[in-house]
Amino acid sequence: MVDLKTHGSEHVLIGDIVGSRAAADRRAVHDAVVAALADTDARVPSLRGLAVTFSDEFQGAYTRLGDALEAAWRVRLTLLPDVDVRIGLGRGAATVVDADRGIEDGPAWWAARAAVEAVEEQAGRSPTRWLRTAVAVDGVEGAPVPEDGDLAAVNAALLCRDHLVGSLSDRSLRLLRGLMEDDVTQAELADREGISASAVSQRVRTDGIGAVLAAQSLLRGLA
Repeated sequence: MVDLKTHGSEHVLIGDIVGSRAAADRRAVHDAVVAALADTDARVPSLRGLAVTFSDEFQGAYTRLGDALEAAWRVRLTLLPDVDVRIGLGRGAATVVDADRGIEDGPAWWAARAAVEAVEEQAGRSPTRWLRTAVAVDGVEGAPVPEDGDLAAVNAALLCRDHLVGSLSDRSLRLLRGLMEDDVTQAELADREGISASAVSQRVRTDGIGAVLAAQSLLRGLA
């Protein structure tokens, strides 16, 4: 008999690579994703490991929504601008079908899959083309339940945050990535970029970098 271990409510993450089949060097993309997942898992530990499952897909599970959102955020920012990913988060029960192979199932995973598909569908529309992250909760037979006020607010924040990130230049992305680290100052980033500290400060204000960091800080605090 197969031993199915069911966990209580979790926040699970499913991600896939945007445009992976068109990549000139798929091996390099895969290696970059594996490295990003390992770095993220060290910073934001998942319950059973954040890892590639097959082909261009990866997954992880977390107790808190804020941790799942932070992990999704760090994976994406680590890979940009060379590689982009779309990520769906699902809340609900999760069942480990095969621990050795990392095969899991259950309402949380169905909701996460629905969230990934929703991101892909909305990213195909011009007004929401930069969306890369969404959250859903489990419903009947794996369908996500209609959004309540709290869930709608989280997805609205993700839509705005992802739009700002998608609009950033490569330099502003590097600055954003640098400012995610607690021990890095704007002066140090200015030296790295060969620009003045005032130029960094101006980009933080005018490019929305400060707003992105503030939004992510609030999302990270969600239970």
